[in-house]
Amino acid sequence: MKTAVVALFLAVPLFVSCGGGDQGGDVVQDPAGAGGTTLERPTAVPAAPGQVRSANLPTVMDTGTGPVELCLGAIAESYPPQCGGPAIPDWDWSAASVKGMFEQQGTIRWGTFAVTGTWDGEEFGVTDAISGALYDPMMPSATPTPSPARAYTDAELQEIATEVGDLPGAQGAYGADGHVFLDVIYDDGSLQAWDDEEYGESVVLVTPALLDVQ
Repeated sequence: MKTAVVALFLAVPLFVSCGGGDQGGDVVQDPAGAGGTTLERPTAVPAAPGQVRSANLPTVMDTGTGPVELCLGAIAESYPPQCGGPAIPDWDWSAASVKGMFEQQGTIRWGTFAVTGTWDGEEFGVTDAISGALYDPMMPSATPTPSPARAYTDAELQEIATEVGDLPGAQGAYGADGHVFLDVIYDDGSLQAWDDEEYGESVVLVTPALLDVQ
């Protein structure tokens, strides 16, 4: 009996010591694990993990003095039009789906195309192109605009638009109806996530020109 009592007495401090170590680990917590994570402002245009397609009908522009470009932003209304964008190194004006489906003035060639390909964050690698004259897209389903998590004045929205207009790949931004609408080349979700954390969920609505192929 005495031997059993001594053994129990020795075991108790060991158990308490072990428990005290666990408690100490619970007190010292990682702030990130408590929801204190802060996303860093994006510094580069995201690359797409798979194939992408153009959301609309971008203009493919070849000025004859540089790489062929995919115009995903604004286009100057002139003849020929003036625009710029990511390079398309492997574009071929003589390809079967492209040949004869463009306009030309001197050495300048251009046309609108629905394109599919790859996006590495800098260049677009085309794998398929359909002329805008032959493209018959399905009408997208209407989706309601989400309510912003925070309310901003028009002046504050304009300030936010200026700030996010400098994000990598931004094509333009403007404030309206409690939101900031931001057009970008491509978003893998990181741009929208940063905007949501910085300004409140659904305040800035990111619209990419290149969409993941589903």
